[in-house]
Parts: sequence; structure tokens; C-alpha cells
Amino acid sequence: MTSTLPTDRNEERRRRVLLGPLPAGFLRADGTVENVDADYQAALALQQQLCGATVPAAGPPLTARLSITIAQAKLSKNYGLTRMDPYVRLRVGHCIYETHTDPSGGRTPRWNKVIHCLLPPGVNSIYLEIFDECSFTMDELIAWTHINIPQAVLNGETHENWYPLNGKQGDGKEGMINLVLSYSVGPAAVATFPPVLVVPSTGMGYAAMPVYPAPHPGPLAATHPHPPHPQQQPPQQISAEQLQQIEEMFPSIDKDVIKSVLEANNGNKDATINSLLQMSE
Repeated sequence: MTSTLPTDRNEERRRRVLLGPLPAGFLRADGTVENVDADYQAALALQQQLCGATVPAAGPPLTARLSITIAQAKLSKNYGLTRMDPYVRLRVGHCIYETHTDPSGGRTPRWNKVIHCLLPPGVNSIYLEIFDECSFTMDELIAWTHINIPQAVLNGETHENWYPLNGKQGDGKEGMINLVLSYSVGPAAVATFPPVLVVPSTGMGYAAMPVYPAPHPGPLAATHPHPPHPQQQPPQQISAEQLQQIEEMFPSIDKDVIKSVLEANNGNKDATINSLLQMSE
């Protein structure tokens, strides 16, 4: 019986060794690269989660959108000698929207207008005013209200309700307005109605709706929920003679209104004239 020497056994093992580059599936359970990539991505996500990092979501950023249907109103009084021509002005965050005017709507105007607007973080209420559109004088404020967005709406439910209106006759005594509110979160971030620029109110004994600058022209003008505020300019000094000249240029506009517009423009005479021209059109 012959015995195999250790050197012979080593030579036999060397002949069985695979020479050359290792295959891609070497030492892998199934020999596929896809599983390795999936394992790598899962490990990376787990590491980011443990480190407190946020994994960026694929697709466009999500935005919160509030849909407000301004259906109709039942007003308690018709101001003026003829039937009123009411329209609604609405503020959500820093953006102001308006409906069309209901000609001769009187005490029962109907608009059935849907306004889609972005809901900025932290905003949980809306401000609403109803005006009577006038031809030769400033539009008259009829009623106003401040509405808190119901939590059920923020939870995804569609909410319809009649909200009481405040006015000259007292809180909750000017009638009611019918609104339908709904809320959604998704990639659609385009407001159907762009914000509008409004002029200062003449003051009707209530907390007037704040006035915000109109957004700069551009593709984001209708979607940006926070238009940039211009830097506050120091008020310009204007003499009583200059104020009288402005009043003579606009005899149909009340002097208190002219003074309010002048103060809103920080005493800028040219800007005041431009604002008054827009109001008188």
C-alpha cells in the first residue's frame, strides 16, 4: 500500500483552484447584483433613520390647498335706494381674493364661486367681507366675519355651514353666508384665482382687513402664499396746500378717504394720485 505524500496532496489542490478574476456573484446567495443594490439602499435608509435624517421623497413637493366655495348669502338689510350689487372679498394668510359681483343681488346674492388657495403653515382662519359695488362712489362695506377653519376640514372632510355676519347693526346681526370648505394635500399647488391688490378701507368702526402688497409678476405670482413685503419707507412730508390740490383733483372722493390713502402711501403724492385714479375708475 502506497501513501500519498503531503506535497502530492497540495499539488492536487492547486490544480483544482480557479485562476482569473472572480465572478460577479462570488460568495452571494443567488449570484444577482440587484439584491445587493436593494440591500445597500435598505441599509442606507436604516442608517439615515437611526441618525435622525430625513430621506427625501420622490416626486414634486406636497402642498396644502384649501378650497372655498362661496355659495350665497342672506343679508338682513338692503343699504341704499336700489338693490345692492354685492361681492365677496376673502383673505387667507397673506393673499386676498374676490368673487364676481352679483348684479341686483340685494339681500339674497348668489355667487357659487370656488376659490382654490394655498394654506400656509400656521394659518387656521379666514377673513371675509361683503361689499356693495358702487358706480360713482367707493364700494360700501355691508358685512364681515372671521371664520376658524373647522378641524374636521383639516382632517379631510368637506364641511358646509352658514356663518353669521357682523355689520353696522351689531355682531351676528347682518345676516349669514353659506360656505363649503374642503382641504387636500398634494402636488397641485396652483391657485385658481390670483391674489388681488386692495386699497385701504375708510373705516367702518371695525377691525379692517389688513392690506397686503400684490405679488410681483411672474410664474409664482399666483401660487406664492407669502408675497414679499417691501421695506417700510419713511413718510414724506406733504403740506396742507398739496393736500388741498389732491382734494380738488378728486372732488367726488371723500376727504377722509383721500387722507387715508395718502397715509397708506407714506405721504407720497404721486402714488396717492395713482391710487385715487384707480379708485375712481
